[in-house]
Amino acid sequence: MIIFKTTQELQKMRQAGRVVAKVLELMKERVRPGVTTGELDNLANQAIIKSKALPSFKGYRGYPASICTSINEEIVHGIPGKRALKEGDIISIDVGTIYRGYQGDAAITLGVGQITPEAQRLLEVTQGALEAGIAQSRAGNHLGDISWAIQDYVESRNMSVVREYTGHGIGRRMHEDPQVFNFGQPGDGLGLQSGLTVALEPMVNIGDWRTRVLDDGWTVVTKDGTWSAHFEHTIAIMDGEPLILTQL
Repeated sequence: MIIFKTTQELQKMRQAGRVVAKVLELMKERVRPGVTTGELDNLANQAIIKSKALPSFKGYRGYPASICTSINEEIVHGIPGKRALKEGDIISIDVGTIYRGYQGDAAITLGVGQITPEAQRLLEVTQGALEAGIAQSRAGNHLGDISWAIQDYVESRNMSVVREYTGHGIGRRMHEDPQVFNFGQPGDGLGLQSGLTVALEPMVNIGDWRTRVLDDGWTVVTKDGTWSAHFEHTIAIMDGEPLILTQL
């Protein structure tokens, strides 16, 4: 069932989103060569708890950490640990929080030190795809308009969108209806209206869109080994217009 949020619920989600945004700003400050993904996870967890929120990922279906850290060819769901970042890596960091019963969810991909022009372009295309999807998140449009905007933005720049993982509705639960695909046709799917809250999250590969899951049961990587980036915001349609909930 699609759940449309009241103004009061949106205000609570805005608070959860601000916690996510603060943590991602902290990650921008701390990502550098030599830092381990486990150290980033500890910092994020402390920041979430200090904000009187809870990490929504920790324990979700058995996931062992507070954030996801996915490096280079890893797309999503990378588990933090002892791995140290190296100059030239890129790292996607996904953060989810629960604040007074409501969820926020967002992700960024960061370069570690100096990265190649190709990697920089990957980050720019992925962030641009997210912005293209948000621009279509207006009352009167359809989910397919969001999906097509993301797909068209990426493919017109000779990269590919991951098809096996999607954006999603969000509210009291991290994953609610509807699914928000990163590919589709204009005019298809649910008609958009005020009160809809969704997490848009294009995952973009330099090469082919196909994926596989590593033996840890969580980490999703590109099947062809090319690099991938991930950007995400939780948004609400409010007064017919898109409102980003996961920014300061």
